[in-house]
Amino acid sequence: MDPRLIVIRGNSGSGKTSIVEEIRAACGRGVAWIEQDYVRRTVFQELAEPDGANIGLIGQMARYALARGFHAVVEGILPTVRYGGMLAELARDHGGHFYYLDIPFEETVRRHATRDKATAFTAEDMADWYRPRDLLEQPRETIIDETSSLEATVQQILQETGLGRPAAEVEVGDDHRLAGGE
Repeated sequence: MDPRLIVIRGNSGSGKTSIVEEIRAACGRGVAWIEQDYVRRTVFQELAEPDGANIGLIGQMARYALARGFHAVVEGILPTVRYGGMLAELARDHGGHFYYLDIPFEETVRRHATRDKATAFTAEDMADWYRPRDLLEQPRETIIDETSSLEATVQQILQETGLGRPAAEVEVGDDHRLAGGE
């Protein structure tokens, strides 16, 4: 199978990390997780800047992963105003599947309260970062709203990207993984 580019965008607390964790659990090895927050905050210790160094590196990491045969999952808030150009270039060069988690602010705050990093930032911080329906012009994104469960969302992404295998192929010994486990 050719490597797949998957981009998952959405506001803080929308469920991006949980989705990527489940995709990796379903697929096993071979999925590169390119996390915007890690590259921006940990690698560069950057603030949100219009032409931050993290933007180009995220694009390069995705290209490198794809060239090495890994599926690349780019995940983050990835505001259109700063990341839209890089994402459009990735789509032009590699195709891909783009998803936007359209979750109301109140629900993102509720979800955030259940996370391990719930004390890392406040609802007020989240309000400053929140951008309703910050959709890309190109490429078009599949919009997933708050009515889609984690399991349904992961299953949708696995099926649409071709990473999921038909239910008939899942065996009892697969540890309840959605697809491709070891």
